[in-house]
Amino acid sequence: MTDASGPNDRDGSGERDDDRSDDGTGAESSPGVPGHDTSTPDSDGTPQADGVGIDRPASESGIVPADEVGPVDESGPVPPGPDETGGGQGTSETEGPVTDGGVRPDNVDADGRLTELSFTEPRAGASQDLDETAPDERVNVPEGVDLETPSYAIREEMNDIETPDEKTWFMELDEAVIDDGRCIQCGTCVASCPSDSIGIGDDGLPELVKMCTGCSLCWDFCPRGGLRYERQWKITGGDDNVSGAGDPITEFSARVTEEWRENAQDGGLVTSVLIHLLEAGEIDGALIATESDDEPWKAESFLATTREEIVDNAGSIYNQTMALGNLDLDRWAPKLPDKPPEEISLALVGTPCEIEGIRALQDFDWEYGSQEAGVRAIEYTIALMCTKNFNYERLMGEQLQEKRGIDPEEIGKMDVLDGKMIVYDRDHELLLEEDIEQFHGAALKGCDECADFTGYCADLTVGSVGSSDEYSSVIVRTEQGLRAWEATEPDLEYHDLEDRGAVGGLQSWDKKKAFESLERPFDPDAPRFIDYTDHAEQYGTTLNPHEDAH
Repeated sequence: MTDASGPNDRDGSGERDDDRSDDGTGAESSPGVPGHDTSTPDSDGTPQADGVGIDRPASESGIVPADEVGPVDESGPVPPGPDETGGGQGTSETEGPVTDGGVRPDNVDADGRLTELSFTEPRAGASQDLDETAPDERVNVPEGVDLETPSYAIREEMNDIETPDEKTWFMELDEAVIDDGRCIQCGTCVASCPSDSIGIGDDGLPELVKMCTGCSLCWDFCPRGGLRYERQWKITGGDDNVSGAGDPITEFSARVTEEWRENAQDGGLVTSVLIHLLEAGEIDGALIATESDDEPWKAESFLATTREEIVDNAGSIYNQTMALGNLDLDRWAPKLPDKPPEEISLALVGTPCEIEGIRALQDFDWEYGSQEAGVRAIEYTIALMCTKNFNYERLMGEQLQEKRGIDPEEIGKMDVLDGKMIVYDRDHELLLEEDIEQFHGAALKGCDECADFTGYCADLTVGSVGSSDEYSSVIVRTEQGLRAWEATEPDLEYHDLEDRGAVGGLQSWDKKKAFESLERPFDPDAPRFIDYTDHAEQYGTTLNPHEDAH
């Protein structure tokens, strides 16, 4: 291709600098004018390109047909022809359109039609080759060029707008709870985010996946952040749920007698309750924990929608699943009945902190993004008695495999009972029985601040404390919980709770530990939400972490 000025332009102006010549007819010899012999050299000896023609209106080019050209007026421009709108096109049958530079485009034939073009087939379903490159990794970065994303501090360089004091951002939750090692992996922050800006990282912890809007909900609902969880007990269960084991409707020691109970935890009550609710049409599914296909004894969220799925996942796994971060019904749509989301009914089995979180979320009519329908669908809650939960890598890798030589693949069942960590192999032979305090380093730090051993906010509480071997302790706390119990009771072997003192004693110990660990006052009568500034003052957290390039 030539440049836009054409081969015969000397100064790029589109006009020739040499004198015009006369061909004897009175018309000047200009390229592209009908009658001009384009096969002969121009007056300066430069041959004219083949097929050159003028494709522009006379009013634009200043060129008129040869038979209308009069004497040249050297004092001014060439006068336009009579047809100002395009008369006198100056092209012959053999001359095609040309560019301003006088050369026909490569992809246009002599008649001005586009020729066949060859396009590179676009890549489908991918923006770049991900086989060797991470999705978030920059590609083809020039050597020596630093393209690191600037910190949030750049905001101060861009404008002088101050952040409103009442806004709390995910980065502040990150600084105060997650980075501080106090996250209990309940997933409430994920469920609460109306813009779906919070996801779950590979480490099982919450992380920001797109821009935070500063709505403050993730902070407000975090049981280790802005949610004063003991206030939620009173809102959910009444004033009596502040001391002892609360004020339940009734309590039992119970077990199922069916064969599948062998793989269940204790008396198999949770599994039995879920089966009966499902078969009675009370629920469409139950959000429970299942064992990862890739890592033995690593818990993952799972929506069980059949009796078989519930039985197959009987038993306890001692690490969190970020349960409330897995309430997006679209994810589970292939397993759910074909009916409007508002008609879906689910049960949630979780730790007391997870039940506190879902109860608080349901108390408000705010929209929770993709988790909204799932939050509203939870109609039955079952809390598992819990003093602490564990980090998967530290418990299974460091404590059991490295220090004690127990391969996770060999483990058939785990239990925390009477202050002991108990591990069995797949043949139900005892592998380990050791004081639970020996595993303190593997426990989630945030569990130390929890005073809710018996799940005050749940419909049903189930655990082993207070009952003999092969029985589960069942605490019925709400009318909804009583309905679940009555649906299950005909198929159970049960009697009054055997040892209420054991339940109350462990609950008191759990509270004492929490009071020692909490840096803030424990106050069931205080407002439900704790201001970030108050928390930061009590815990020594950095205010406005974005100013420190968080």
